[in-house]
Amino acid sequence: MLEGVIAFITRAEDDSWGLKGAFYEFQWPAVLEALRAAKGRGADVEIVFDDIENASGPRAKNEAAIKAAKIKGLCVPRRNGTLMHNKFLVLTKDGRAKALLFGSTNLTENGIFGHANCVHIVEDADVAKKYLQYFEMLRGDPEPAADKSDYKLKTVDLSPAPLPLAANSMNPVFSPRTDVSALEWYAKLAGEAGRGLFMTFAFGMNSLFRTVFARDDDVLRMALMEKEWTGRNKEAQIAAIRELQRRPNVVIAIGNHIPLTGFDQWLAEIERIIKHVNIHWVHTKFMLIDPLSDEPIVVTGSANFSDASTKTNDENMLVINGSQRVADIYLGEFFRLHSHYAFRQAVSIFLSNNPDKTPEDFAQRFLTEDGDWTIDYFTPNDRNGRYARRKYFSGS
Repeated sequence: MLEGVIAFITRAEDDSWGLKGAFYEFQWPAVLEALRAAKGRGADVEIVFDDIENASGPRAKNEAAIKAAKIKGLCVPRRNGTLMHNKFLVLTKDGRAKALLFGSTNLTENGIFGHANCVHIVEDADVAKKYLQYFEMLRGDPEPAADKSDYKLKTVDLSPAPLPLAANSMNPVFSPRTDVSALEWYAKLAGEAGRGLFMTFAFGMNSLFRTVFARDDDVLRMALMEKEWTGRNKEAQIAAIRELQRRPNVVIAIGNHIPLTGFDQWLAEIERIIKHVNIHWVHTKFMLIDPLSDEPIVVTGSANFSDASTKTNDENMLVINGSQRVADIYLGEFFRLHSHYAFRQAVSIFLSNNPDKTPEDFAQRFLTEDGDWTIDYFTPNDRNGRYARRKYFSGS
């Protein structure tokens, strides 16, 4: 990921190129140095960073990193609003948008190396142009309050949603917006999945999507979550996820690691790579609708599928319709992570229910020496979703 970000920046070779971006956590020295080097080659470099006065925000660390990298002259503070949560960079040539880098990745040690994240590069001038227009709005540090500016109206005008999806199209959705109609549109698209829905959630699951996952049908629905809850009503949110997990066509994995005994610490998985983290494992925000079909839909970007990410924060998402290659890449990444964490969650549940046991005792349960281990894959009401997964991936 880091090499990909730096390679994108390096494409700005001389004074005919430019780099215009916006980042929430803007701190990793190698990236800041690459931007400084691009400026040294004559490139037009300008970065909007979150400088909002917020007790839990990245303001102080961003300012310190910018000072250390000696790039204050390249940076524009975003001081109005709640969160300037974007992570994107537009590459320009002769003042015109050429390509776009965006995703869920904050430029920090934990964002790049510590948890699951995504950087996505789009080689499409029209999409990049929309992001460049959005950058120009952010650059002016607009006031998002409805009674003080028309900023929200402008983001909606620049990126209308919902909208009909043309074949092989890419449509950005910028925030903040005047209402949650964009979020409701995502939920509507999720509900229209004919055979399979795959989503990641960093901060709980919004009720709109819990409703979709609770539908009585045979569509395979899978989710990967950092944790089952966010904000208030923790126990109720956890209970709602547990109820969904009992459905035969729903498979949800929760981030976790395998704790070992003191003797085994030399083998142990670390829980985090730095002392203080908001996210341990899963930070991606993407949705895959019928990814193995002829016309898959991928929704991906910086925004969590939440009310705040739609109405309050500066955010960006891209709705990609009809790209099988993109859907294949995201689906492969989804299952790489889902398999990893589903196993660890199962170990955690086993240890919680059996306090006198060890992870090694759990492993023994998978060494099947008699009976037919395939039976559950042909049992329609199998609670672990084996039947639903077999049907989906066999194309039946």
